Amino acid sequence: MAEKREGHASDATPERVLDRLTDGIFGLDTDWRFTYVNETACAIIRDAAGEPFTTDELRGRNIWEVVPEAVGTTFETQYREAMRTGEQVSFDARYEPLDAWLEVRAYPSETGLSVCFRDVTERRRRHDRTATRENVLREIYEAIADRRSSFEERVDDLLRIGQRVLGTSYGTLSRIQGDEYVFEVVRSPGDLAAGDTVDFSATNCERVVLSEERLVLANLAEDAPDLAERKGNQELGINCYLGTPVVVDDEVYGTFCFYDTDARTEPFSDWEVTLVDLMGRWVSVALEQELTEDRLRHQNDRLEKFATLVSHDLRNPLNVAEGWLGIVAEECDSEAITRVENSHERMRAIVDDLLLLARAGRAVDDPVPLDVATVADDAWSQVETGDATLTVDIDAEISGDRTRIQRLFENLFRNSVEHSSTRNRTESGDSVEHGSTRNRTESGDSVEHGSTDDEFPLSVTVGALPDGFYVADDGIGIPESEREHILEFGYTTAEDGTGIGLGIVEDVATAHGWRVTVTGSEAGGARLEFTDVF
Repeated sequence: MAEKREGHASDATPERVLDRLTDGIFGLDTDWRFTYVNETACAIIRDAAGEPFTTDELRGRNIWEVVPEAVGTTFETQYREAMRTGEQVSFDARYEPLDAWLEVRAYPSETGLSVCFRDVTERRRRHDRTATRENVLREIYEAIADRRSSFEERVDDLLRIGQRVLGTSYGTLSRIQGDEYVFEVVRSPGDLAAGDTVDFSATNCERVVLSEERLVLANLAEDAPDLAERKGNQELGINCYLGTPVVVDDEVYGTFCFYDTDARTEPFSDWEVTLVDLMGRWVSVALEQELTEDRLRHQNDRLEKFATLVSHDLRNPLNVAEGWLGIVAEECDSEAITRVENSHERMRAIVDDLLLLARAGRAVDDPVPLDVATVADDAWSQVETGDATLTVDIDAEISGDRTRIQRLFENLFRNSVEHSSTRNRTESGDSVEHGSTRNRTESGDSVEHGSTDDEFPLSVTVGALPDGFYVADDGIGIPESEREHILEFGYTTAEDGTGIGLGIVEDVATAHGWRVTVTGSEAGGARLEFTDVF
């Protein structure tokens, strides 16, 4: 029993305890000679020095002679600083000869320096991998979010990023057209270029398209020997491949892929595969959006051509009718002639609205700076306003299409003026777009709101908002139940109304990227607010 107790006592000596630690520990005297080295530290120092030292053999040796590569490094600088100041130092540093990161704490004393360290290489590598991946994702986001670049330029940026991360020479976006594989965006070290075509069946992408799944081949000859024999791989010498399908309108459009002449020594990581999937999905969404916009532009072109044709065909007989009406007016005096003239003006206004409507919703391609007050004044001068008054209380400049913005104001002013009076309809004959249809006059004109007393004419105001402007009047306003519908194309409460005018207002605003809100004015009338203008 006594021998066992002695054995336990021996195992519990400070040196034995320190030898069992996974951290490296060593002591230095004031002349930088080892006074103690535990087994973990000895193993690392042996690797660093390239000599088979034992712990006993290291004692008495100068550290800078044992590991001369450490001279001039962070390790020497920090150790000497601790000895000079007498204060503890803690630091992480990479020791180049070992390709290792060490976490170090050094404790000075009157007799020398005690050093405790541990290998944190794997932890640093995980940290570096995380930081690298975050940087890659940030780079991808910046590439796809850059609206100044074309779709092809953004795809090229993604291919460049993918090539760097994967270490491949080739990166392509390709489209399948029948039996042909068409390269649309290409990054290649050779002669391969956008527009080139190859036989679809000669490519790895055929398998991607047919399976509608990604294809991951670190070593083509080992992972897919049947594909390695294909003509496309043979001609380019392709030995590794990572590609994902590009899907547009629920159909495989083509592939987004990377490949290289050298087989990989290690498989593609989950991170690398996921990254390519992510980029491929963005390409799918962006392509689908591009195609949708192309179809929309085509439809808009057809709509505009149709509206132009219709307006031409309507104006010709209208001109003839007005000519004959003029002859009739010279021969007789009748209220019916005035009614027909008003109807003609109404028809002309509708034709003009149709033409504007065909163009109103289009995005503004070439905006110009515009003074809001000037445009509003010009619009007011084009509207039959009677005894109504306009107040412009805004000093701001906006960017947009002048013709369309002026027409927006014209429609708003006309709507306010025509729907605020009990007097007979203006020459345009426009019917009421909102409010009640009560109190219809004998002529059939709608009476919407406003005073029947000419002593109180309508007042219209254009005012400023923090991020836009508003147009308000002091009529009876728009009932809350109708406000959410008033801007809808074709919505009207009048029997003979078209609901085009305010529909155009919303389309023009949308084309400029503005928001429109219908509410009530402080005077109890209607108020339309335009925000996100600047």
